[in-house]
Amino acid sequence: MKLGWSDVTPKAMWLSRRAFVSGLGAMMAAPSLARASFSTDEAPNSFEEITNYNNFYEFGFGKEDPARYAHMLRPEPWAVAIDGLVERPGSYSVADLAPENTVEERIYRLRCVEGWSMVIPWLGVPLGPILERAGVQPGARYVAFETLLDPDQMPAQKTRSMPWPYVEGLRLDEAMHPLTILATGLYGEAMPNQNGAPIRLVVPWKYGFKSIKSIVRISLTEEQPPTTWQRLQPQEYGFYANVNPDVDHPRWSQATERRIGAGLFAGRQPTEMFNGYAEHVAHLYAGMDLARDY
Repeated sequence: MKLGWSDVTPKAMWLSRRAFVSGLGAMMAAPSLARASFSTDEAPNSFEEITNYNNFYEFGFGKEDPARYAHMLRPEPWAVAIDGLVERPGSYSVADLAPENTVEERIYRLRCVEGWSMVIPWLGVPLGPILERAGVQPGARYVAFETLLDPDQMPAQKTRSMPWPYVEGLRLDEAMHPLTILATGLYGEAMPNQNGAPIRLVVPWKYGFKSIKSIVRISLTEEQPPTTWQRLQPQEYGFYANVNPDVDHPRWSQATERRIGAGLFAGRQPTEMFNGYAEHVAHLYAGMDLARDY
């Protein structure tokens, strides 16, 4: 028997969800800014490259481990809780948050902190309107995100290699920026398990580890939330994690990157400030010391 969301969500939260979705539909139907300029004209990596070379440590630490083990993940049914400093907390399905008629394609650069990069054609929706409909309270300054915690589906969570579940965070203005999306697919298909099914964050001007996968909770907070890599190695991984060729990782340079799929003799290419999105996002960090607030 197929469960409805009223079956898996407490009734009060389900009623809140219905009001939220009704308003979200009206918001998404309203005219919005043209977003074609947000997509790069660079050629995307192949589907095979994107789905077979990536980090998703819940399935192992090898680049091929996510593709090898992510079949264990069950992306349906799925609920994402929106809570914290919002007027209308609730629990929502992926279809609630990203109705098919609102999904856009965004061809974004992806820059990993490890020094490699890709170009990926995501499908998704801007995060900002979702937060607006949830009713951001005046005291909210940050947005915290949390990945599914289920060792039966994510076998590496049975180890103590990292503090589980994986958590991440953005400043509120970063989360509201139109470049920031919740992605539900790539290459015109539903999100593959190994890339963060059924719904993940994509923030293209930041290193890839900020774009948390398989999200189950989005919380609005007053205080800066903890993040997994800050907990593990705060001297190496800052809260902002903006792509910056002038600020090296303590163990390697960030000035250049290796484009996956470019070929054995392609060499490395220069890394762009904010991963090439400076014209859209540099104003968010005006007056900040980006070497200190890395």
